Amino acid sequence: RARPRPSGFYRRAEDREVLLQIMSVVRERASYGVRRIHALVNRARRRGGQTPYNRKRIRRVMRINQLTLPGKIRRRDRPHTGVVQTPASNQRWCSDGFNIRCWNGELVRIAFALDCHDREAIEHVAAPRDLKGEDIRLLLDRSLWSRFGEKTLSTPITIEWLSDNGGPYTSLETVSYARGLGFKPITTPAYSPESNGMAEAFVNTIKRDYVGGSDLSDAGTVMAQLPAWLEDYNRVAPHSALRGLSPLEFRMQKSLNQPV
Repeated sequence: RARPRPSGFYRRAEDREVLLQIMSVVRERASYGVRRIHALVNRARRRGGQTPYNRKRIRRVMRINQLTLPGKIRRRDRPHTGVVQTPASNQRWCSDGFNIRCWNGELVRIAFALDCHDREAIEHVAAPRDLKGEDIRLLLDRSLWSRFGEKTLSTPITIEWLSDNGGPYTSLETVSYARGLGFKPITTPAYSPESNGMAEAFVNTIKRDYVGGSDLSDAGTVMAQLPAWLEDYNRVAPHSALRGLSPLEFRMQKSLNQPV
């Protein structure tokens, strides 16, 4: 049986240096837990030619200094149908929407496109009103141009377009438009939102890491911050499924045929 240590946590003389490196991340990213703090601290150490830390050491120092976050509560009462992740980029893009309530009562509605392999947030649309089919069609255009260039008229390969069963996604005009661009529209099973769990996880990340603590004065202020949030997510935020890399770092290593 495990016995409690009579002197509490084991401490090392170099722990203060480790703590300072942890705090340099925590001050800017207070919503990050052990896993992502470990990834960012070691990313900075590798760039400086230093040996990375073991994750257990990061966890121990964070626990001693009460910097860890509460554990997750996982819900397992909803069905999960199929596998969302793909083995390569540009095979399936998922899309969903979410709302941000402003302090003045306005509601900003956002829809986004996410690659189901490299997790990059490709593009988004936002408006202080209900999103319509024309907004989703604009999102399709922007996503296509972002990945393949503004002169592109259709995808070079067929890409699945995964969404829920909302009207803006399933309208005849949107489905026909998507097919004309080279997409294959597919939807999640009814009453199974976890079947688009990758999009749900992305929404949770944006709300936790960026919306929380930001200026939500009004719709214009929120919409002006959205591009910077997504840019930071793509370039900086470490992802467990990408072995601690950000989406753009992961794509760059794949393009150079480097192991990830």
